Amino acid sequence: MFDLPKYGKGICLARMAALLEALAIDRGKLQERSVAITGSNGKGSTAAFCASIAQNFGLRTGLFTSPHLFRINERFQIDGAPIADSVLNELAGRVTTAIDAISRQYAVQFGAFETMFALACLYFQESDCEFMVFEAGIGGRYDPVRLLGSHVTTVTSVDYEHVELLGHSLELIVSDKSDACASSGVIIYGVNCRPLQPHILEYNRNRNVESLFIRDDVRIGGETVTAAGKTFDFAFGAYEFCMLNVALPGSFQINNAAIAITLLLRWLKHARRSESDAHLEAAIRSGLRNTRWPGRLETIAQDPLTVIDVGHTPDGIRQALVGLKATCGEEDWILVAGVSSDKNVTDIAGALAPGFDTIICTSAHHKGGNPAVLADAMRRSNKDARVEITTTIEQAFSLSHTLAASLKRKIYVAGGLFIAIEFAAVARGQDAKQLSFF
Repeated sequence: MFDLPKYGKGICLARMAALLEALAIDRGKLQERSVAITGSNGKGSTAAFCASIAQNFGLRTGLFTSPHLFRINERFQIDGAPIADSVLNELAGRVTTAIDAISRQYAVQFGAFETMFALACLYFQESDCEFMVFEAGIGGRYDPVRLLGSHVTTVTSVDYEHVELLGHSLELIVSDKSDACASSGVIIYGVNCRPLQPHILEYNRNRNVESLFIRDDVRIGGETVTAAGKTFDFAFGAYEFCMLNVALPGSFQINNAAIAITLLLRWLKHARRSESDAHLEAAIRSGLRNTRWPGRLETIAQDPLTVIDVGHTPDGIRQALVGLKATCGEEDWILVAGVSSDKNVTDIAGALAPGFDTIICTSAHHKGGNPAVLADAMRRSNKDARVEITTTIEQAFSLSHTLAASLKRKIYVAGGLFIAIEFAAVARGQDAKQLSFF
């Protein structure tokens, strides 16, 4: 699958439909049993929360997410367990055979993400999953998740990302992501979508799509955030759950948890499934409390305290930074930062630099941008900061530990997925150059 480009040529909907048919995917059952997660930030955490709640509810649950952090198997999970190598290889062979035949017949070019989406559909179908959670790749209008035909979807958040594909305004971006939902379905919108509410309501009106907004239609209250975790009260329709506990760090996870609960509640209504309120509440409580999602404000070491975050948009980075300082303290941090070559260096530096007085700019082996360019942007955003430059993640790891020891500091690694995960790999004693991304 890594031999294919990340995305295929042109719009994928027709070739994806042909691929699902060739694999004998029951699209009616797929529609009935799936929810789709779109958005700029928070998709992975929301998907993990939703799958965890469903699993605790007793449903055999499939979870498809992207990207993976260390191994491709992470993308395909059933009841929290990644796919086995033997199963992955067997299914990949079948999907690749089908793709080769369709590509020859219709002269089309598939992409790696499309291949993985099809593999997830096949894996979950043959494993008889009762509930499936799919995270979108980019957008929703032309993303493979639109082929699910899900009647219950979410837009977790919107930010400026992939503007050349999704559009140069937040209205265009949220419209594209909203199109993952089938006609007569429901979309749950995260908190930062609320300023776009008038546009969203009109956009969804002609498709008879119901729009629900966190903190408006779905009520949140009683929020407390401590180093030990977060609690909040949830109310939606006739449902009220008090003092729900979320283990994932960052106050923004309350938004994601509330979306996940609402997704399952609306799916249960659509699927005409019912259980006792006590059983449902117990599943929600244990599902939220037990969710783990690596890479999101993840503590990877205690001496010195080292936290990584894979956020890659300015809004996601700002939210993570607030969560970091709320749970681990405002002061005594060293920032290790790197930005992918295709990202907006100025915006990311502007989100990060003001919060740190000591900054190490570096470059990931995979898609890493010029650290000198990042350093210039950091200095413009914080003229008083000490800014160092290293050319490799290994050098940044060594320098950060030297400075942390001499200055008695903690380490925060941010700016994008590749920089955070490569740093974590070095901390584990692994060769960061050997990680496989696409």
